[in-house]
Parts: sequence; C-alpha cells; structure tokens
Amino acid sequence: QVRLVESGGGLVQPGGSLRLSCAVSDSIFYFDPMGWYRQAPGKQREMVAQIFRYGSSKYDDSVKGRFTISKDVASNTVYLQMNSLESEDTVVYYCNARAVNSGSDYWGQGTQVTVSS
Repeated sequence: QVRLVESGGGLVQPGGSLRLSCAVSDSIFYFDPMGWYRQAPGKQREMVAQIFRYGSSKYDDSVKGRFTISKDVASNTVYLQMNSLESEDTVVYYCNARAVNSGSDYWGQGTQVTVSS
C-alpha cells in the first residue's frame, strides 16, 4: 500500500512563506502526475499545483507566481513552496499521487495551513 505523508504546515503571518513536503513510500517515478490539493470546510477539494513525470507543472490561477511545486526523485519527496501567503490560503492541503499503471489516486492525511496575524 502506497503511503503519502505530508509535513510543513502551520501558522504563518500574511505575506509569509511555508514549504510543504510529501514523502512517498514508493518511487515517485511510478506516479504521474503528483500534486497538491486543498479543501476548505464544506467545499470540494481543488487542485493547487501538479508536477508531471518529466518536470512540467501547472497551477491554479489563484497561486500562480506565489507557489512552486517541485520534486526530488532521489528522496521520493514532492514539495510545495508557498510564498506571499494570504488569509484565503488557510485550508488543509493534501498531497496526491496518481499511479501510472492503474490510474489509482493516493492521498496523504492532509496538513493544515493557517495564515493569520
């Protein structure tokens, strides 16, 4: 069973930065894409950023220019660098991995990000 473990969430002031990490129990080469999603209470989970096997990425318009997704194949970790954080970014963030062979989606347990002064 594939496990995804997020870390790096917490409390930050508006304008501040956080870096989320997602450690995967299997080689991330087997997943395409990998991504970060977020979900506010009572709302659907929405895509924040995705990174594809050969390095291309895409972002939701609300985070373009502020967030950067990256991955380290050697350590099987995906990152989300979040800069210029706003109160609207306050939600739970989830790591996602889609298996290349089956198309199955795997999710982490989520990490809370709170942007507040």
